[in-house]
Amino acid sequence: MSHKNNQETAAQEFSDNSDARFMQLAIDLSNENIDNGGGPFGAVIVKNNEIISIGVNRVTANNDPTAHAEVNAIRNACRSLSTFSLEGCTVYSSCEPCPMCLSALYWARVSRIVFGNTAEDAKAIDFDDSFIYEQIALDRYHRAIKTDNMMRDEANKVFRRWAEKTDKVPY
Repeated sequence: MSHKNNQETAAQEFSDNSDARFMQLAIDLSNENIDNGGGPFGAVIVKNNEIISIGVNRVTANNDPTAHAEVNAIRNACRSLSTFSLEGCTVYSSCEPCPMCLSALYWARVSRIVFGNTAEDAKAIDFDDSFIYEQIALDRYHRAIKTDNMMRDEANKVFRRWAEKTDKVPY
């Protein structure tokens, strides 16, 4: 085995050990959250092998349908790092992210997602996102939630103003 392969193997073992440690934390958070009035979901955001933030599901506890573990972890990480970009970060989630969380992770520009339970595992305990995925694939006018487009010209004036703004922070 070459020296380079030894380095790659050692780096992979370190990553695997770190991955297992951070994933176990996400799983532990999800388990503890059940006793704290939340759903069975936990997330950890890591950068350079350092925990930046954690999040747990607080949907029913906070009466907030967006209070998923990953979204809460993203909010905490962005506050902690004073940025809207989590480039270079890895998210460890106790479950495969739902459509909302997956979108948020893309918007946050995370570099990697590691998850425990699958979407199928979540579906087996009545956390089923299949309907949302099916709806996303449909034309907007054929979805279950009635959708109308109106005042586009008026709304577009604001977009044009944004496009012309020279001191904006692009995201």
